[in-house]
Amino acid sequence: MYIAKKLREQSISEYLLYMWQVEDLIRANGCDIDKIEQMVVKAYNLPEAQHRELVEWYANLVEMMRLEGVEQCGHLQINKNIIIALTDLHIRLMHSQKFPFYQAAYYKALPFIVELRAKGGQDKTELENCFDALYGVWMLRLGHKEVGKETAVAVADIVKFVGLLSDYYAKERAGELELE
Repeated sequence: MYIAKKLREQSISEYLLYMWQVEDLIRANGCDIDKIEQMVVKAYNLPEAQHRELVEWYANLVEMMRLEGVEQCGHLQINKNIIIALTDLHIRLMHSQKFPFYQAAYYKALPFIVELRAKGGQDKTELENCFDALYGVWMLRLGHKEVGKETAVAVADIVKFVGLLSDYYAKERAGELELE
């Protein structure tokens, strides 16, 4: 919760990837709040009030996952809403004449996005495919597994594209982005 709050303020893309990891962490603990408290929350060694607050946060996420039917796979609607908001911003940035660097970053990443869609992401948006790739590489690195050269090149371009989008998202939220 504390990490999520900080990431949400700093980088919406890092926040989303973190929340996907939280979803997987909840699944790995069988959506059982007692296990989550024992395996996850206790490791933070927090004061009692913060401990209870963090347990409640996880319990709320577990309940949302149950209600939304994503205990086994998929993402919470709160996380899907971020993809929707980012997609909306992406479309507006692409239609504006003011953001040639953003558009260039998108077109540079586009061949990799097309390849991701061809490999099984046809039912997802381009941004979902980008985040799937970033999350997959993140999980590989967390597991100390090697990332191939081609994948590393593709992910580098996707990171630049998603990073720019994330920066523009922050600017828009702060009222500092003029699209027209």
